[in-house]
Amino acid sequence: MIRDTSAQDKLVEVKPNRKRQLILAAVGVLVIGLLAWLAPGIGRLFSASGSVSASRLSFATVERGPFVRDIAAEGKVVAAVSPTLYATSGGAVTLQVHAGDTVKKGQVLATIDSPELTNKLAQEQSNADAMQVDYLRAQVDARKQRSALQKAYDNARIDQQTAQRDLARYEKAFHEGAVPSMDVDRAKDTLDKANIAVTHAQGDLGMDNASLNFDIQSKKLAHDRQLLLVADLKRQVDDLDVKSPVDGQVGQLFIAEKATVAKDAQLLSVVDLSALQVEMQVPESFARDLGIGMTGEISGNGHTWKGIVSAISPEVVNGQVAARLRFDGTTPKQLRQNQRLSVRVLLDKRDNVLTVQRGSFVDESGGSYAYLVHDGIATKTPIRVGASSIDKVEILEGLKEGDKIVISGTDSFKGAAKVAISQ
Repeated sequence: MIRDTSAQDKLVEVKPNRKRQLILAAVGVLVIGLLAWLAPGIGRLFSASGSVSASRLSFATVERGPFVRDIAAEGKVVAAVSPTLYATSGGAVTLQVHAGDTVKKGQVLATIDSPELTNKLAQEQSNADAMQVDYLRAQVDARKQRSALQKAYDNARIDQQTAQRDLARYEKAFHEGAVPSMDVDRAKDTLDKANIAVTHAQGDLGMDNASLNFDIQSKKLAHDRQLLLVADLKRQVDDLDVKSPVDGQVGQLFIAEKATVAKDAQLLSVVDLSALQVEMQVPESFARDLGIGMTGEISGNGHTWKGIVSAISPEVVNGQVAARLRFDGTTPKQLRQNQRLSVRVLLDKRDNVLTVQRGSFVDESGGSYAYLVHDGIATKTPIRVGASSIDKVEILEGLKEGDKIVISGTDSFKGAAKVAISQ
């Protein structure tokens, strides 16, 4: 039988390690303290619907101060007056200028050769001359007829006077018994006939004189009407010399030299460089606040000029509205058409306004809410926004000065009430 080693085993007494116990106790206290400090944050983290990295977001702080609403855009110089000249008649065109030439008002720019119009003017002028001869002849004939009628009236008056004297003589002789009563009656009949002749001669003189006047007036009106036709044709012939309506510069030629064109065809354009304006494109959201007469600034070439909004397009094209500014004062001489300039139009300016930097949150939420950031948690907060500018938006309700909000990237929140923001 083999003996075990139990008789050789001895109970060893282990002395406690005070240093190790102190270290373990300190670590335990530290862990408990750390858990107590992180407990609120961990609670908020678990209360959030999700977590989004801060690198994907943009933040801004609500501030109070001056608020300036303006529109800044790039504009181009355009001519306020840029007439296009058209052919007033068909024919072959001879150009007198080239594109880019400086021209004066009234200068001939092109000539249209129109034999048809020239011949028509000559024919109508001949008709006018013939009508003038008819008018003059009518006047001569009227004078002759008036003279004949006046002569007949005068002769009738003389016959009337003669009949009156004969009647007086026969009545005297009849009272003295020198002539019979039959001669007195004959003298009375002769006087009556003379009176009738005078009456008719006087009536013919009046009526024929009115008829002659009507005939002369008719001839005169026909001649005047023909003169108007001739004057209009002369104007058309004069318009065959296409003249510049303004002082300026030849813009674009729409035809080639010696080209045959139809009536109302485009010939060329003239740019009035003394009346330049600046055209800018305004986003539709700002165009509703833009009004004619608003002041602005136009800058370029190292200069700044004052401008006034002079026109706003009534239609929206590709989400933008065209507006024009005229220079407040003398138009700068160094500008050229289609030159690019910077334009700024002041819409509104106020002090002591609560604002925040403009971001996509305005468009995404319609300005009805924003995500307020506090202790790493973005909380969805109802707000109400007011006016907006290019870089700022007015806060009316829901936020206070110093609040930090998410201004872009909130599309990744998916409308959650709370979102944790990780660093």
